[in-house]
Amino acid sequence: MTQEQINANNGNYSAENIQVLEGLEAVRKRPAMYIGDISTKGLHHLVYEVVDNSIDEALAGYCDHIEVTINEDNSITVQDNGRGIPVDFHEKEQKSALEVVMTVLHAGGKFDKGSYKVSGGLHGVGVSCVNALSSHMTTQVFRNGKIYQQEYEIGHPLYPVKEIGTANITGTRQQFWPDATIFTETVYNYDVLATRMRELAYLNAGIKITLTDMRVDAEGNTRQEVFFSEEGLKEFVRYIDSSRVHLINDVIYINTEKQGTPVEVAILYNTSYSENVHSYVNNINTIEGGTHLAGFRRALTRTLKKYAEDNKMLEKAKVEISGDDFREGLTAVISIKVAEPQFEGQTKTKLGNNEVMGAVDQAVGEALSNYLEEHPKEAKLIVDKVILAAQARVAARKARESVQRKSPMSGGGMPGKLADCSSKDAEECELFLVEGDSAGGSAKQGRDRKFQAILPLRGKILNVEKVMWHKTFESDEVNNIIQALGVRFGVDGTDSKEANIDKLRYKKVIIMTDADVDGSHIDTLIMTFFFRYVPQIIQNGLLYIATPPLYLCTKGKVKEYCWTEQQRQRFIDTYGGGSENAVHTQRYKGLGEMNPEQLWETTMNPENRMLKQVCLENAAEADYVFSMLMGEDVGPRRDFIEKNATYANIDA
Repeated sequence: MTQEQINANNGNYSAENIQVLEGLEAVRKRPAMYIGDISTKGLHHLVYEVVDNSIDEALAGYCDHIEVTINEDNSITVQDNGRGIPVDFHEKEQKSALEVVMTVLHAGGKFDKGSYKVSGGLHGVGVSCVNALSSHMTTQVFRNGKIYQQEYEIGHPLYPVKEIGTANITGTRQQFWPDATIFTETVYNYDVLATRMRELAYLNAGIKITLTDMRVDAEGNTRQEVFFSEEGLKEFVRYIDSSRVHLINDVIYINTEKQGTPVEVAILYNTSYSENVHSYVNNINTIEGGTHLAGFRRALTRTLKKYAEDNKMLEKAKVEISGDDFREGLTAVISIKVAEPQFEGQTKTKLGNNEVMGAVDQAVGEALSNYLEEHPKEAKLIVDKVILAAQARVAARKARESVQRKSPMSGGGMPGKLADCSSKDAEECELFLVEGDSAGGSAKQGRDRKFQAILPLRGKILNVEKVMWHKTFESDEVNNIIQALGVRFGVDGTDSKEANIDKLRYKKVIIMTDADVDGSHIDTLIMTFFFRYVPQIIQNGLLYIATPPLYLCTKGKVKEYCWTEQQRQRFIDTYGGGSENAVHTQRYKGLGEMNPEQLWETTMNPENRMLKQVCLENAAEADYVFSMLMGEDVGPRRDFIEKNATYANIDA
């Protein structure tokens, strides 16, 4: 956007730009419809909604510093140095424009294209929703040399907008207290907010975001981080790839505009065996991809293949190259800005704008073609990697065919260790992946045979992060999981690496391991497999981790299972008078120590059990964590363990 456009828009951003679409009544009645849920995810979403408003000011060219503070009382303050929400009189609503923005759902400058060319805020539900779900909220606007203020309780203003002083700055300051009668969790997690603020800083080069936690820790300290990226996506892709070995040191960077769509892409090749492409639209993480991702893949395949063919680099390979091969070892971030994004898909995070595909295709094709011509050494390394990937893909197909030929049933059959359920309705069926034959035996006896299937796993499964594609299909344990699920790769005569879950046999996949270090390691190995090979199961919310109890506490005839140390202490205080010796505590070291009835009662019975759903909130951060935990580089993994070890409850 030019400075002339900015100046012109600045003059037009007033009450008449605030358009009202509908009221706010339903938000408190059905909060999950607006913010996803009412637990930790929804709680943090409130912060993102307010910060998005400040980011939109930055996208329009008016803001370069955003301060986010977790206050001592667990309220949140967000302040920016943008223009400040308009406070003049709104003719249609007959009240201040500030009050309209804060109390009417889907009211704001985002709907007026003269105020904001692009906006991430439209994907969300707006600051009025945050207001409705807060027990109290205070808004201060620094504008026209004055400070304006209005306060609210559960979305209702306590008084008209008023002047409370003078100011030599501009911007908006929002403070809100999440409503404890709405949310099941009201304590903010600093690390969750830091992850999103870091992501926003990478996606918006030149914007400084300061995150401060005023809550004092055990050592009496507060926390603060400043997130700022001068190079934006170039730094982002290096951060994601920091635990991997680079194939080429260059970041292939594209920043242009095609067909009216700003396109920014950063590409890096590494020596790993997975594809890691993260796409964003107006700062929104489109974890299901969409037309911008399709355009990127199309351009990458076409351009690399043409370069390799023109330079006769594929003649000796004697293997057919497919689109998947060009993306092995690829890490990329795609960020585009669209004036009116159309979202679709399971989680409304899949872009549907058809015009975007051609724009991204053209931008990536031109830039990548130029890079390959100017960097022949790096181009050869990439093409050699592509050929290796194609050879591995063919080997993987042969490995799969070999497994299927060994099976007594056509199509691969079921693993011999699988104790299947009687129901054939995938919607009600669930598969337990159980650590060890001993625990598997207890689970088989204790389960409900109608809808619960058990697949025992022998020890730790293959670490798929460290092996080539075809090696995964040579692992018996991994193949057992794939066959039991009914997942297919390379269907319809192709060698595609994309999993097909159309015939998925269970709509709950539950990892059940011992509550110790080895159990946690097995959890991570299995999650790595799903994240790299069958991410749709995580994206659709079908993967869970069982939580067996740590203790069985007994006092006389009173027995109680305890999942945490706090629950155990509560039992001791209640029934043992605070004396640990007065209570018998059995510590479960493993699932095998429970008899089938206990395992059913505590961990498998849908009426009593607690399952942790594995969610993909931030694909780029998950990509970084999996590569760091399960990859070759020891240094970052050691740092992560040292930083987080204090939070782990591990027996000596």
